[in-house]
Amino acid sequence: MTLDTQQWQLSETELEFFRENGYIGPLTIYTPEEMDALWRRARREVLDRSHAAYPVDEALSGATNIANYDRHLDVDLLMQHVCNRKITDRAASILGPNVLCWRTEFFPKYPGDEGTDWHQADTFANASGKPQILWPGETDTEFGKGTLTVWTAFTDATRENGCLQVIPGSHHRMNYDETKRMSYDTAQINSKVKDGVPRGFFGYDYRELQIDPDWRPSEEDAFDLVMRRGQCVIFWSTLMHASLPNVTAKSHRMGFATRYVPTSVRVYPDTDRVEEYGGSIPLDKWGAVLVSGEDDTGHNKILRESLRGTAISEFLR
Repeated sequence: MTLDTQQWQLSETELEFFRENGYIGPLTIYTPEEMDALWRRARREVLDRSHAAYPVDEALSGATNIANYDRHLDVDLLMQHVCNRKITDRAASILGPNVLCWRTEFFPKYPGDEGTDWHQADTFANASGKPQILWPGETDTEFGKGTLTVWTAFTDATRENGCLQVIPGSHHRMNYDETKRMSYDTAQINSKVKDGVPRGFFGYDYRELQIDPDWRPSEEDAFDLVMRRGQCVIFWSTLMHASLPNVTAKSHRMGFATRYVPTSVRVYPDTDRVEEYGGSIPLDKWGAVLVSGEDDTGHNKILRESLRGTAISEFLR
């Protein structure tokens, strides 16, 4: 697969900002009206789990349902979003020409929900206890680059309903040790107040992974990512990021994260099941999606069709 990745690639000025700060955005992917139409259809289609990659029975725990990971694999509308050139061209300008999408996740925040803890992710062993991605030469004890996350606002994201926050430049140093283990407890959900802000991590306390137990994030340097629906932010997962609580009575915030890596990264090495957030999912139906360039390494399972039988090439036009 060879694609012209010139149209939406980041400029040198944008790349310089990204290298220094670890994020760029908000960037507009859809108009608000286009996003409204996409989300209206997607809400209906995700209810049909007849082709979903992961069963619900072992995946649901507390407020988290990891069975809803990777719904782009069975909802073609979300696969189209994953392959959107306004996203993938920009990802390729950061990662190089050969790019995989290996994970997607919904991130809802409903009225009264706590904010999300400050955190970084490199290998994504933080909850599962086992590396989910490894860059060439990286081991589970060495600091890598993490994944490129594209977080798209499917609804307006405001300070009141729980927008993302980032600490610019914080991706150059890991403050957490992902080889440590966090204790999962559903009683922690919506029950913690940290430095005056209700914050948690879906049943975990992310502070348990701190390399220095006395260290605290420099929240005075945080930037609030207020976004209109249809906009996205692109950031390294190793960037310190969090979200505010939803203090509204009626407005929910829905984000959809698509995660990209070069084809040289090994995804789910020596792993056939993911166990985290109190749930468990098998990976027999999982596969990465080649959204740009060629699979030049053969490291990973690459899907040629969605789980509904649509050729991936149809989404890349």
